Amino acid sequence: MKIFEYRGVEGAVYAPIVTDDDTTFETGTVKSLAGVSEIAKSTDSSNEAHYYDNIPAVVVGSTGSDEITINSSAIPLDVLAEITGQYYDEATGMMVEQERTTKYFAFGYRTKTTDGTEILVWRLKGTFNIPDSDHATEDDGTDANGQEITYTGISTTHKFTKTGKSAKAVNVDTSLDKVDTAEFFKKVQTPDSVTARA
Repeated sequence: MKIFEYRGVEGAVYAPIVTDDDTTFETGTVKSLAGVSEIAKSTDSSNEAHYYDNIPAVVVGSTGSDEITINSSAIPLDVLAEITGQYYDEATGMMVEQERTTKYFAFGYRTKTTDGTEILVWRLKGTFNIPDSDHATEDDGTDANGQEITYTGISTTHKFTKTGKSAKAVNVDTSLDKVDTAEFFKKVQTPDSVTARA
């Protein structure tokens, strides 16, 4: 048994979902999100025992969405507009805060364990919320504010060949050295695109 803890996170990227249906899962260009200081995941799940003949005989479980909390540096306006479904004018550098258009994205990042192993993650489908922004006067201190944004991850509609099921994310442990990860973040990786070394 290997004992380790998680320490380190970097390389937050995203890509728009172009198609997600019974036959195809297609994503767009991978882009940088922002610098990240922490990424935390919680999953809405529950188990409940059902009683028959006066005993707990069956456990019924359910798994809901993932809530991914991302503590980041200030997110550039063009990126913020894209991931939150708002309008950005390239000609003027202006973001217009307006009624949102719901858009789905894949979200990827690297985390690391205390033994130096990288865990590579692609979350396959979800939406970003509109983050709060805190602005304070400059003083003689060193305080500055980043942003916290939440990504709500859901399952794909598409069912992948390898598993026969839809998916929410893929995680690759690089210490096993079973996958060529040199271009892992060049495009969104799925259960079908992650393959063993030849």
